[in-house]
Amino acid sequence: MKLAKSLFLGSVAGLAAVAGAQAADLPVKKAAAVEYVRVCSTYGAGFFYIPGTETCLRVSGRVRAEYQYLEPLARTSNAIGFRARGRVALDARTATAYGLLRAYVRMEMDRNTGVYQQANSGGAGTSANIAQAYIQFGGLTAGRTTSFFANGDLPSENITTIRFYDYPDVNLLAYTFSFGNGFSATLSLEEGSFAGNNLVTTSIDPVTGLPVTGPAAGQRYPDLVANVKYAGTWGSAQLSGALHQTRSNVLIDGDYDSELGWAIGTQIGFNLPALGAGDALWLAAAYADGALGYLGFSGNVTGVSDATASILDAFIGPDGDVETSSGWQVAGGLRHYWTPTIRSAVHGSYASVEGPVDFDEWRVGVNTFWTPVSGLNIGVEALYANLDVDSAAFANVDDDRSEARFRIQRDF
Repeated sequence: MKLAKSLFLGSVAGLAAVAGAQAADLPVKKAAAVEYVRVCSTYGAGFFYIPGTETCLRVSGRVRAEYQYLEPLARTSNAIGFRARGRVALDARTATAYGLLRAYVRMEMDRNTGVYQQANSGGAGTSANIAQAYIQFGGLTAGRTTSFFANGDLPSENITTIRFYDYPDVNLLAYTFSFGNGFSATLSLEEGSFAGNNLVTTSIDPVTGLPVTGPAAGQRYPDLVANVKYAGTWGSAQLSGALHQTRSNVLIDGDYDSELGWAIGTQIGFNLPALGAGDALWLAAAYADGALGYLGFSGNVTGVSDATASILDAFIGPDGDVETSSGWQVAGGLRHYWTPTIRSAVHGSYASVEGPVDFDEWRVGVNTFWTPVSGLNIGVEALYANLDVDSAAFANVDDDRSEARFRIQRDF
């Protein structure tokens, strides 16, 4: 029995040795290399390298839920409104021998009802929008982004509308010259900021004194915008100017008239760490003649009173010549952090316009936000507005209106 057991164990050992020798002669198949996504810290948090490239990409977005109350002017007026907004942004950056190559796109979709629709019914509207889409290559910027008339570093935090050129997105072609130490200058050809209905010109009714809509003249030149800017640890300051063409399509004595409108403005932001971490103050002021869009106007000033103050860059006078509207605005605000998670802002604006209808407008608002966790903001804002219209047709209306908004927003 012992002999048989020894023979069996020896046979098993021999077979194992042979099998091991044969296995050693077989080729070994290596596992495929795992390609991990690498973090790109060059451009800040959230960027990663697109696998197989030297391009860094950041995916970000926003979800906003907002609810508005607007004091109704008539029984047919909406008093409440609901808004849901979704945003997705892609930011791709590559370092090149000529400087930064960047492509940025920001897509937004809204679902609006009530006062957000500016309608007197219970209808709803859904809109998809390419808010921004531009390429930067060195100092060149081409595509759709914030107008270079505005200071994109301004620490404003208003929810409701106050009157200044508040980060408008336009199509443009621009070049920025960087001089170092925070100084820069930009020249930009922009699609233009129109106060009226895209160069619609008007005549004035001699009986009512109100503008009568006339035919529109086509745009021949883009707006020319230029700025000089400084950005530093204390904040930023920018001086801007714009040229804007207005053209008549009314034939008078065998000729058409046109005028060159212009605007000049400044926007300054101050960091106030001595007052509190994150505290900031901002100021904005502008004057325009024939280019009232750069004051922050778009279309008519409605929804403040029963009056409608027509905002037009220019209009056709009784003699058929183009006459420009003029105006100015000043706005500002202060943000203060009560605690690291609770902050408030107070802001206001005043604007005065001389045109087909002369008017003065002022607005003041206050808000408070709570940030319980990073990226989540819950806030409420109240605003009071007054419109004083100097027009015989409106019996010199001096009316006011109040509104409030509640917002929940998650940025990621």
